[in-house]
Formats: sequence, C-alpha cells, structure tokens
Amino acid sequence: MPNPMILFPGGRKKALTLSYDDGVEQDMRLIEIMNRSGLKGTFNINSGEYAPEGTVYPAGRVHRRMTEAQVTALYKDSGHEIATHGLTHPFLERLPLNLATYEVMKDRENLEAQFDTIVRGHAYPYGTYNDNVVDILKNCGIVYARTVETTGRFDLPVDWLRLKATCHHDDPKLQELTDQFLDDDEKLPPFARRSKFFYMWGHSYEFEGNDNWNVIENFAARVGNRSDVWYCTNIEAYDYIEAFRSLLFSVDGKRVQNPSAQTVWFTHLDRDVKLAPGESMTF
Repeated sequence: MPNPMILFPGGRKKALTLSYDDGVEQDMRLIEIMNRSGLKGTFNINSGEYAPEGTVYPAGRVHRRMTEAQVTALYKDSGHEIATHGLTHPFLERLPLNLATYEVMKDRENLEAQFDTIVRGHAYPYGTYNDNVVDILKNCGIVYARTVETTGRFDLPVDWLRLKATCHHDDPKLQELTDQFLDDDEKLPPFARRSKFFYMWGHSYEFEGNDNWNVIENFAARVGNRSDVWYCTNIEAYDYIEAFRSLLFSVDGKRVQNPSAQTVWFTHLDRDVKLAPGESMTF
C-alpha cells in the first residue's frame, strides 16, 4: 500500500521557509525583499543584546544589532515569526544547566512580552548544542530548534529539536537546489514524485559583508509569488507537518480521520484529499 503523501495548504506540493539570526539592521532590507516576493520566514532574536537606543555604528561595521524599538517596529505584525536565539547568544552547551535554561526561558519571556505572542521556536547560537540543551528546550516549551547543519534535500523534518535546513544562502549549490525545487517532477514515475520542503537559513549581515545582496534578490525573484508554493514561517511549517502526521488511518488504510485543529491536504490511494479538523472519510 502506498504511503500517504503530504500536500501543503491549498494542495500545493512545494513549501518554502527562511530563517535568519541576530536581529541586525540588514533584516530591514531583507524583509523588504521577502515581502515583495511573498516569502515568509523566522527571525531569531537575542533579546538581551539589543543595541542602546540612539546607537550610531562606526563606518564599516557590518554586524549591527538593532535597538529594541527598531526590532519591535520591524517584526511586530509583519507576518514573520519571532523565535529565541538565547538571551545573550551564548554557547548553551558550555553553561551550567540552570544558566542555559535561563538563557532560553528569559529570551522567550522577553519576546512574548515584546510581541504579545507565544514563542515556540529556537535557533542554536553558533549552531552548537548537546543532548542536555535539547532537553532544556523541551522543558522550556520549545518545539523546534534549527541547527547550522544542512541536508541539500527537501525532506520533511524528522527531529524538530535538531532541525537541519536544506542549505545556507551562500551554498554553492543554491542555484541547482532552486532548479530542483521548482521542477514539477513530471518526468518521474508517479511513485517517485514527492512534495518538497525547502528551508534556507543565514544572517542578513552576510549579504552586506560579502557584497552579494543579489543572491537573495535573485532567489526571491525566482521562487517568490508563485501559486504552486506555500510560503510559511518555521512554526507554521511545524504545526502543519505535525497535523499531517497526526492523521489516523484504519488498518486497511481505507478510512482516515483528522484529529488536529488544522485542515490537512494529502494524497492517498491515488486521490488528492482535503480533510477538515475532526473530519473523517472513507476511500
């Protein structure tokens, strides 16, 4: 029996999310680019590292953190997600457990108050972590945490607290990966076709430091504003993919129920299905 295949909201076979760290001034330009192309993503913030109000950086400084007021003005009600990145951007695995816990929980508390939201995501500062840090995140109510490891693939995440991206924006294979993502796989036999989840990460100050804003401009122009792509934040991807995984199937696979609070689209037994919350159907 073929496995059910996820379709993304609207029955799409492609999903795209971005993840950018540190809350730096260059995020202003990045968000302008993303918004023009309909892209969505997550910004990972160190709420204990805001620049003092009125900060003016010296010429040539590339890593320029924003003030709290700038951060609020840029991200609040923007449609993008805010997630934790450690209160002061420490190596969490090097801290005593209580201090590592404080770094995560205080950052979450600050961001929830600042943005009047519930924060459930994280990106590991410096990309480093160990099993103790993963346990801390679980205890702090964090449901996913992005690493700096990449796969070069479009697979659905499996270990959300050791989340790997498809690529960094400076990956030399970005063009190739973009082509693969946009390919409709029509040349493949039906059993080999699959839905694709593209996750790209980075720091927006790298575009300035490397003088390559054209990388994200060109990427956004190619993948943005398409009817066949679902543009989502990290937490939206988490919630939707887990809703798909929560579907309940009968032993013979001919009956399915959606116990989640989300409408889920998927393909099963050669049928494209849209299943509302609490709905059941028979094939």
